[in-house]
Parts: sequence; structure tokens; C-alpha cells
Amino acid sequence: MNQRTSTPARILRTARGLLSQLWHGIVKVIADLYFFSENWLLDTKHAQYGLAVTRIIIGFVGIGLLLTNFNARLYTFGEGSAWNGELAEPVSDFPNIWLFSLFHNVADNPALFTLLYILLGILAVIIMLGWRTRIMLPIYLIGWVSFIEVNDSAGDQGDNAYRIFLIALLFADTSMRLSLDARRRARPIEVAKPWWQRKLAGERLLPAELTNLAHNIVLIVLTFQVSAIYVSGALYKAGGTPWSEGWAVYDPLHVAQFSTWPGLADLLTVWGPGVAAISWGSIILQMAFPFMLLRRGTRVVALLGILSFHIGIGVLMGLPWFSLTMIAVDAIFIRDESWKKLGTAFTRTWASTSSTSSTRTGE
Repeated sequence: MNQRTSTPARILRTARGLLSQLWHGIVKVIADLYFFSENWLLDTKHAQYGLAVTRIIIGFVGIGLLLTNFNARLYTFGEGSAWNGELAEPVSDFPNIWLFSLFHNVADNPALFTLLYILLGILAVIIMLGWRTRIMLPIYLIGWVSFIEVNDSAGDQGDNAYRIFLIALLFADTSMRLSLDARRRARPIEVAKPWWQRKLAGERLLPAELTNLAHNIVLIVLTFQVSAIYVSGALYKAGGTPWSEGWAVYDPLHVAQFSTWPGLADLLTVWGPGVAAISWGSIILQMAFPFMLLRRGTRVVALLGILSFHIGIGVLMGLPWFSLTMIAVDAIFIRDESWKKLGTAFTRTWASTSSTSSTRTGE
């Protein structure tokens, strides 16, 4: 009788012990995840070099877009664009918002429009160099939106991505590295100076934990945004017959509107299995991209693959600025240590090249 009654009790004790261990395990996982997240978000700013590269490329894209459209600026965005009716009745709501209405208000004045156009290009250079970035980046964003929304029909999804990334970068410290701001902050600050001069010289204005939190949340937002673009693109592709049957890459490379290098396009699409591999491979790469970021080995493969993908789009389809915009944000996925090694290798190569040139000149 005692044996019979002890067996159920033993089962209950065993079950209670297992449930207790399971509960403690769950609590430990949640606690570890909480402390890891807290430390990652608050302790330091991550991807300092990656975001600096993002800032530099974003500025370069702005310069490139403005320079390549300079000769057509008045026809596309200025008084010559009156043919589409947007100067009288804007399609976009932005020209009706005073903060973003500057370019629209001077669009019918070629001299003033050109002046603002050049000033916007100068702002892009300033962003690229990283001078007073905290102040200049919001001004550049306002100017850019004001410019690009003058003619709604001239924009594309690349412009939308560019603006989304610019908004996110407002809350990150993109000038910690590779900038004039970083050089200024490295100088000693005289305590005797007035408060506002010390702040302009680079003294901290907000608590480190708060700026670290904002900076690192920007990394999460950019990661989510890029992943959403890639994954949604893959899903849309997979639902279309050209992609599912493996010949989608062929068409845009042989349309005069997109194909910038017909000879190279012919070379790349002459082999059918290769076209199918590129078509299906791009879907798989885009779909798996966020998951491949989780481990270093797969992350390297993902970044090399997506870099090749964007180079192909930029060169073969004449969309360099869209490709560079996406590459700019992909830079945050490269570790700071890798950027440092790359910078050291570049500096060493540059120095050896300079010394070789000097030796030849001396001879």
C-alpha cells in the first residue's frame, strides 16, 4: 500500500522538479536576454565606422545626383518642368508645407533655383566630410526633400529609401569616425571657456546612455528597413512568372531604357542556366539576408552577394545612385575591426606607393 501511494507522489515530485527547472531556465533566458539588450543598447555606440561610411556614401550620392542632373536641372525641376502642371498644382503635399517649400517657391526663377541647387550640393559635401554633422544633417534633409519633391514624377523608390535613411541618421552619431567632427572632438577642451563654446568644441551635451540608446536603436531601425526592402522584394519577385521561371534578369538588360552596356549584357545573358542561377539566386539571397547576418561566416557571404547584386544593378541598369544608397546602409553590417584593418591596409598601400613614386622621381 505504501509502495502504491509513494509512486504517484514520486511522479508528482519529479514533475514539480522538472517544471521548476523549466521555469528557472525560462527566467534565466529572459534575464540574460534583458541584460544583454541593456548592455548592448546603453554601454557604447556600435558600428561607429560603419555609420561613418554610411554618412560618407550618402553625401556622395547627393553630390552625384546633383552633378549628373545639373544640365537638366531647370527642365526636370525648375521652370522647364511647368509642362507637367506641378508648379501650379503640386502632386506631393511637401511643397505645401512651408518647411519643405523653398525649392518649389523659386522653381520659376532660374537664378535663385540654381543658387539653391549649388548650396544643396555644398551641404552634401559638408555631410560627406562630417563637419558640424548634428546641425548640418537636418538642414540637408529639409533641403533635399524640398528639392526632390518639386517634380514628383522624377522621383523613384531610391529617393524614398534615401530619405528614410537620412531621417534615421538624424538620431545617430555618424561623425564619431572619419570626419572633421571627430578631429575637432579629439582636441582638448579648455574648461575656462564659456558653456556654449565648450559644447561647440565637442563637449558632451546629453548623457552618454541616452545618446548610446538613440544611436544603437538607429542601427536596429536601419537593419529592419534594409531587411524589409530585401525580403519584400524577394517575395514580390517569387510571385512573378519571369522570376519563378528563371529568365527575369534577361528582360531589363535588353531594354534600351535600362541597358547601359548592351555588349556586357549580351555576354552575361548568353548562357541560359547562368541567367536562371542569377534570377533565382537573387531571390534566395534577398530572402535569407536578415538570417545570414546572424553569424559571421554567412554574413560575409551575404554582404559579398548583395554588393555584387547592387554593382550589377548600378552598372548594367544605369541605377548607380540607388545601388550606392543601399550599399551605404549595408556598411553598418561590417564590424569596426574589419573597417580598421581595411583602413590600415589602405594607408600602408598608399604610403608604399608614395615612397615608390618618390624613389622613382629621385632616380
